Amino acid sequence: MHDGFTGFLVPPEESWPADLGRRLSALSRQGIHLGTSSWKYEGWLGGLYTEKRYQTRGKLSDARFQQQCLEEYAAVFPTVGVDATYYTFPTEKLLQGLVPLVPAHFRFSFKVTDHLTVKRYPLLPRHGELAGQPNPNFLNAELFRRNFLGPLEPFRTSVGLVMFEFSRFSPLEFARGRDFATALDGFLSDLPGGWNYGVEVRNRSFLHPDFFDLLAAHGVAYLFNQWSAGTSLARQLAQPKCWTAPFAGARLLTRPGTVYDLRDRQMHPFDQIREPFPEVRTEILNLFREARRRGVPLFAYIGNKLEGCAPLTIRQLVQEWEQEEGSLIGVAS
Repeated sequence: MHDGFTGFLVPPEESWPADLGRRLSALSRQGIHLGTSSWKYEGWLGGLYTEKRYQTRGKLSDARFQQQCLEEYAAVFPTVGVDATYYTFPTEKLLQGLVPLVPAHFRFSFKVTDHLTVKRYPLLPRHGELAGQPNPNFLNAELFRRNFLGPLEPFRTSVGLVMFEFSRFSPLEFARGRDFATALDGFLSDLPGGWNYGVEVRNRSFLHPDFFDLLAAHGVAYLFNQWSAGTSLARQLAQPKCWTAPFAGARLLTRPGTVYDLRDRQMHPFDQIREPFPEVRTEILNLFREARRRGVPLFAYIGNKLEGCAPLTIRQLVQEWEQEEGSLIGVAS
């Protein structure tokens, strides 16, 4: 029967999240690990999440939802991008509240805090008196090892990627891509091995063969990305040296040409696909095909602001993958 969302044939006794979980598990066996960017969205209640599960006396308990919804998420998805660690360093308490909720095969990919990745703190209220000031800890390898990798170490087997997002640098911060590459080279040289590092950049001019060579020399993945003012995913895939490690990652967050804060308000509460973006879905499927062709495991994370609801975008992607590949991955081994 059709369940009224994207046309999946869902057995009568099965919900669409359970059906999607089977299909994503099969996709993971092909080396494509697909999840969302964060997971605590009340707009997913009644769809991905079972509302009654988080109610107390007939009312939604926000505390229960925030603390427990990861368990229900992980019953469907094999991985998730953790955005919270962009705003603060991870702690043992945070990790002890996450890892026990997921199965052994599940992987967290952590976004590295901006206390290490911005050269000058943005003019944002959350930075307080630091806003607009130079960041003395930009690319501080010792601080990263101690305060970021340190808490992750006991949970290393649950970590997929460690993701460095470098927001767009101004010409005053780095006049040339090669200057950033020199700074990044020194930083990566000081990092311990054994972790799957990925680097995302948002300056188009930085996407140079020498930059990809630098990442490859360190065994660091280039993180494919889709955001409001970036280079299209198709153009990134066209870069001949963009596959820089024996693993890969992607963060597919929002539609080009949009304003982030406005997009957030337009897509809220993230409960439905409000603005289909078939062109980028085609590009994402091309990313899947190239990863599979190369035999490179791919961790890909979809954001709500891409189309309005990340789980439903993923459902649509899986359906299109099945249709174009000519088999039901949820049934195939």
